[in-house]
Amino acid sequence: MYLLIVLLPLLGCSIAGFFGRFIGSRGSAIITTTCVLFSAIFSIVAFYEVALSGSTCTIRVAPWFFSQMFDASWGFLFDTLTCVMLIVVTVVSTLVHIYSISYMSHDPHLSRFMCYLCVFTFFMLMLITGDNFIQMFLGWEGVGLASYLLINFWFTRLQANKSAIKAMLVNRVGDFGLALGIMACFAVFQTVDFATIFACASSKVSDVFLFCNFKVHALTLICLLLFVGAVGKSAQLGLHTWLPDAMEGPTPVSALIHAATMVTAGVFMIARCSPLFEYSSFALLVVTVLGAMTCFFAATTGIVQNDLKRVIAYSTCSQLGYMVFACGISNYALGVFHLANHAFFKALLFLSAGSVIHALSDEQDMRKMGGLANLLPLTYSLMLIGSLSLIGFPFLTGFYSKDVILELAYSKYTLHGNFAFWLGSISVLFTSYYSFRLLFLTFLVPSNSFKSAIAKTHDAPFLMALPLMILALGSIFVGYFTKDMMIGLGTDFWANSIFILPKNEILSESEFATPIFIKFLPLIFSTFGAFFAYYSNLLSPSMSFKTSAVGRRIYAFFNKRWLFDKVYNVFAKALLTFGYEVSFKTLDKGAIELLGPYGLTSAFRVLSKSVSTLQSGYVYHYAFIMLIGLTFFISIISLWDLISYWIDNRLYFIYIISFVLLSFEHD
Repeated sequence: MYLLIVLLPLLGCSIAGFFGRFIGSRGSAIITTTCVLFSAIFSIVAFYEVALSGSTCTIRVAPWFFSQMFDASWGFLFDTLTCVMLIVVTVVSTLVHIYSISYMSHDPHLSRFMCYLCVFTFFMLMLITGDNFIQMFLGWEGVGLASYLLINFWFTRLQANKSAIKAMLVNRVGDFGLALGIMACFAVFQTVDFATIFACASSKVSDVFLFCNFKVHALTLICLLLFVGAVGKSAQLGLHTWLPDAMEGPTPVSALIHAATMVTAGVFMIARCSPLFEYSSFALLVVTVLGAMTCFFAATTGIVQNDLKRVIAYSTCSQLGYMVFACGISNYALGVFHLANHAFFKALLFLSAGSVIHALSDEQDMRKMGGLANLLPLTYSLMLIGSLSLIGFPFLTGFYSKDVILELAYSKYTLHGNFAFWLGSISVLFTSYYSFRLLFLTFLVPSNSFKSAIAKTHDAPFLMALPLMILALGSIFVGYFTKDMMIGLGTDFWANSIFILPKNEILSESEFATPIFIKFLPLIFSTFGAFFAYYSNLLSPSMSFKTSAVGRRIYAFFNKRWLFDKVYNVFAKALLTFGYEVSFKTLDKGAIELLGPYGLTSAFRVLSKSVSTLQSGYVYHYAFIMLIGLTFFISIISLWDLISYWIDNRLYFIYIISFVLLSFEHD
């Protein structure tokens, strides 16, 4: 049964991919959705047997490749961490499949779309169930490939092509870091198996790498390289630029990428490798600081976006920052708990946004919306629930994880802990502002849409509304029912799947020692953010942040996404220019071609043409050529014997050795 969880999506995508033209779009949709649905049902059963009953399961299927120094097998690990991720991935993927049947019903390539969704789900399941780094890396790369196919699904659109290529290239940087981290792991532990590496981690604390006469702590280097992979896949500051542009794909793709699959892979990998990260305090510091900066950056950028999906995309980037710095303060369980909670309300927000876009004939600019609360009451209600859960409104799902992350950061009592706490708290204000700004501009301000668009507006049909209502229930109740089980004091829910050193365990201290003002601070910031959004968009919409020179510059800085794309474009342009003018034009197509294949073929072509003129057909011409050739070879042999008589060949060797030795003495 456990293997069916992984293999059913593969079966669904194979049938839709190879036989889609025979079974049609509807048949492909039914088969892929059914396969993912049964995978979700089996995941729930596995969650009960493994996580709730405390029985970890490891399945070794077959050897993959073997040598005297290295071996890897096809194996699947089902522990608590795996089963929590299985629930998140399969449930959200099932709901996205159901939603897509109606949302993409008019697309002629529906069977291909459903096949890609199934491929995406399969590779994510491979990533989270692998029991070694190589198999995890296979799923890691497969998720990147599937994201490229889905972002570029409408391949006739130039912007979709650019966004897909950008996502692929930016993620290659992170993937390269992850590959180096796996190689470093093998160099230290002589294996890539999780169980062996994690069991031996404590014995390798003092190991170092020698690099250019510098000693580098081995576990720190491994963790930093693995974290580079997480930075790329989970869109942390520096390698985040692909995530907003991924909105060029269909809206169900955005929901699946942002809620349950690709961007959660980095957080999962950090939690999986917690036995390594715990022995590197510097790596944890880097994880904390970068996560906090990502959280703040994305929140400030989201407040000035006007595209409906981009606002939600930047909120994903911000929430990923919370998850990452939760792992950085050694509370991986809390990071995964927020990941699971976030999956429900983020999928709800994206799919609700898809309903709005679907109702307005693909319009995504919030400034051209408004007045939709009465026209789309169900969508408005569900998006309100998702937005409130996103900002951490009391007693909704987001509240039970997001506020605890901030309390733990405060209770760390370190410089980087305080840094993460204050940036995270300020980000709450911005999160509240752009969440309510989205609601006001889309649903509550007077309508700015065309009359023809308003006349055709309709609420979500049943197949689109059903997943939204299920996700809304999750956005309200999941956090409340699972908090004590996952992050409650004294819980043994995570068993051996997550490791925390006793000195880094601060959950009990944050529960009892955190001042009441600190506990209420996120709520205060959320209230202020909501009030500012209400005042600037409803009470005084003419008020502009750009009225002053300083305000205009700050607005431009945020609107240009902190100039990351600008800087990358400058460096990329210089690099591409160098690559074309020097590497490609001068070397590849210049010297190498001239001295290599092109030069040789040209020389032989000219030589053969010259020799062909000698083929006159007269016998005496051939006899004359033979005589000249024979005379030339005899002369060469005679001269060589004459030179050898006067000069011993061994003298050349003595001359060369003497020259080299004298050069070294001179240096």
